[in-house]
Amino acid sequence: MTGANAAPAARPTGPTFSDVLAAAERLGGVAHRTPVMTSRTLDEAAGCQVFLKCENFQRVGAFKFRGAYNTLCKLSEQERAAGVITYSSGNHAQAVAYAAELLGINATVVMPADAPPIKLAATRGYGAEVITYDPEGGEEREMIARRIQAERGQVMVPPFDHPDVIAGQGTATLELLQEVEGLDAMLAPCGGGGSLSGAALVVKHELPHAKVIGVEPQGSDCGSRAFRSGRIETVAHPTTMADGLKPKALGEHTFAVIHSHVDEMLTVSEEQIRVTLDFLWNRMKMVVEPSGAVALAPLLHRKAGLEGRRVGVLITGGNADIAKVADWLRMEGA
Repeated sequence: MTGANAAPAARPTGPTFSDVLAAAERLGGVAHRTPVMTSRTLDEAAGCQVFLKCENFQRVGAFKFRGAYNTLCKLSEQERAAGVITYSSGNHAQAVAYAAELLGINATVVMPADAPPIKLAATRGYGAEVITYDPEGGEEREMIARRIQAERGQVMVPPFDHPDVIAGQGTATLELLQEVEGLDAMLAPCGGGGSLSGAALVVKHELPHAKVIGVEPQGSDCGSRAFRSGRIETVAHPTTMADGLKPKALGEHTFAVIHSHVDEMLTVSEEQIRVTLDFLWNRMKMVVEPSGAVALAPLLHRKAGLEGRRVGVLITGGNADIAKVADWLRMEGA
């Protein structure tokens, strides 16, 4: 379908482990097989064996490339000709832009005007048309994107709530389990739930007795609220330095997977995120953005009850605004 009649990419009933395996095939030789890093100092601080899946070394600097490329690969020729549109504060924006460039697809991205400059510049650099909006102006970014989609007939590629996006994100955890045996638990950050959903699908298929734990900032805890209530919950004004973890609510697909496959949800304070960021930058010499550090925070602060266990952690991205990180690292005790 092209022009005004183009529709969003097909949305099956829900992602499965088989979808993750199929995504891994599509991503083979395209996505980086990112390293798994360990540290004796980290193990001593956390009181457990920690295996970091470092998606800060992924193409575009974040795990989001996996889901974006998997989704765009599955578009028909007619859909590719129509082009794609998405909305994102940064990493998904870059991922769609770069995946579209690789596949020869025109991409439009709706981003907040106050998105990190490094992410705005990278998205434009990959060739996407960037349309900015004022996040305080009252109109939601998804509404803006859907209005443009209706006008142009492009295909919508949601940042997290699509089975193909979730399946692509799950390939990071699949690689981790192929490399590290016998994990007792897996921690993943939760914003809209894409990385956590993908991780949960893989872990519960391969290691059904291992715990899957989602981690959120205290000021942006829509996933934790939904986990407790059993229904999608909205946080009207999420606040956190972790700009990639600020969706107001889970999606239908991500909520369904989290509700059925995740064992526990934890929240961490801004100070705990800052301390974790400090550890990763200064002790492990890793460039990680705040959102990418969130899943490690409960281990460093002994909040997960996993002492003595073997634990995997998704480090989801490294697109940090270095000037802001420097400011945060100086804010000891803030």
